[in-house]
Amino acid sequence: MMKIAVTYENGNIFQHFGRTEQFKVYDIEDGKVTDAQVMDTNGNGHGALAGLLSAWNVDTLICGGIGAGAQNALAQAGIRLYGGVSGNTDEAVNALLAGNLAFNPDVHCDHHGHHHGEGHQCGADNHGCGGNGGGCK
Repeated sequence: MMKIAVTYENGNIFQHFGRTEQFKVYDIEDGKVTDAQVMDTNGNGHGALAGLLSAWNVDTLICGGIGAGAQNALAQAGIRLYGGVSGNTDEAVNALLAGNLAFNPDVHCDHHGHHHGEGHQCGADNHGCGGNGGGCK
């Protein structure tokens, strides 16, 4: 069995891994979704999220933007990362299972796709990319 977690907000992929408040976790058997449930992070963020996903036996993560520190934590936990993905969570999981998910293997925490219109620069201390740039380009 495989478990896929997706950063989740209102049915879509939340675009900032370290700030996601929920994941939708899918159980996969024989290449099909057998169960899916929305799980709360209970206020955990950034580095703690990799441990949380690990505790839920997740082996694959689909997300939008993600910083280098979180990428490293996921790698150490043995969780495969598909970053730079947007749109509907269910559709993304089905695309992954079908082998045609569009993802960015070099995703970094760049905020260009955000809709809150602040026009900020990546690495700004208030955006949780680590404050020191966090691997953002």
